[in-house]
Amino acid sequence: MTETYTRAHARDMDAHDDLRMYRDEFYLNHESVYMDGNSLGLMSKQAERSTLNILESWKTQGINGWTEGNQPWYYLSESLGEKMAGLVGANHEEVIATGSTTVDLHHLVSTFYQPEGKRTKILADALTFPSDIYALKAQLRLKGYDESHLVQVESEDGHLLNEADIIDAMTDDIALIVLPSVLYRSGQILDMKRLTQAAHERNIPIGFDLCHSIGAIPHDLHDWNVDFAFWCTYKHLNGGPGSVAGLFLNEKHFGVTPGLAGWFSSAKNKQFDMEHTLTPATNAGAFQIGTPHLLSAAPLIGALDLFNDAGIDRVRRKSLELTDYMMSLIDHELDGYGMVICNPRNHDQRGGHVYVEHPEAARICKALKMKNVIPDFRTPSGIRLAPVALYNSFEDVYDCVHTLKMIMDDALYEQFENVRDVVS
Repeated sequence: MTETYTRAHARDMDAHDDLRMYRDEFYLNHESVYMDGNSLGLMSKQAERSTLNILESWKTQGINGWTEGNQPWYYLSESLGEKMAGLVGANHEEVIATGSTTVDLHHLVSTFYQPEGKRTKILADALTFPSDIYALKAQLRLKGYDESHLVQVESEDGHLLNEADIIDAMTDDIALIVLPSVLYRSGQILDMKRLTQAAHERNIPIGFDLCHSIGAIPHDLHDWNVDFAFWCTYKHLNGGPGSVAGLFLNEKHFGVTPGLAGWFSSAKNKQFDMEHTLTPATNAGAFQIGTPHLLSAAPLIGALDLFNDAGIDRVRRKSLELTDYMMSLIDHELDGYGMVICNPRNHDQRGGHVYVEHPEAARICKALKMKNVIPDFRTPSGIRLAPVALYNSFEDVYDCVHTLKMIMDDALYEQFENVRDVVS
């Protein structure tokens, strides 16, 4: 065995890791290896502190917490938007923390989907996360159209999308385009700049779901001229289960009437005038609806501070090193075991996780959990493994792959049914 595939080599890479100090900022179970950060990130100590601080301000200040203290609640959504702006390549007024992923998608589509004449269709893809498709179909029904007005670009291999096929589908009957930045199964990164340029050449607005890219890869949404984007914050951003989502609205659209207006859509200086005519905020804040969910936003304060301290470029560099190492170990240790790596290997096209397919994937994932490795199963036969730059080590990757090999060698997976759990 060459040095590359030894535990000593993994430990040597950890010793030279310039992000290794952040591992101590997270609550890790040292009896297990957590490889599911692309589904739910771990809690950091800073996120815990910021949550306790919000609770303390509620306890000690009551309603005065809206405008007083070190983090006034009234401006928290904007403050969090500013913290996220650098992660998506936006001006701080273009980003707001609000809602949930699907609610934000509904809001943005209700605003940007304006069918007229022959332009009545929405363009999406066949590999995107189901929730996005549910929302798009619902928005079509609300505008009086059936599902035939949803165009989904197919994949040739079931894993990757051909961007040329997406561009070819931008026909003159398309009124709106909504695509993922990173495919949730295969981890493929779509070229958002190229697709945005192609859409705008055809006068079609375009938006992206960043759920599997924010906190894992850099973005330049403003410079790419993307119209809008939306994302969750509980995966790579480690904001906690159900943490408040975020959205981007290109400044060229400031002043557009929000499709789902509400109490917090107001300009801050007008909100408490109690008028029945809305004066929307003149930035992304107009895309808030109701009162911010303070206790679901609180962990983000600390979680985002860690990202802004570490820097997304360093996070991306280590993420690529971790996934490169994981794939090299899988190639070396599991050759002949039926494991097929289905994510792109090219750095420009690969997100923050490794996607492996095997016919026994569901039961293999159960066996991994039994052996204290936490993966993510995706039906029908996918194993997602996400070594996260801020808290996973190269030795974690080594242990994950060698545990997987032991499970296959000893056929430990055979004691489980090859069906998913309720939550997989």
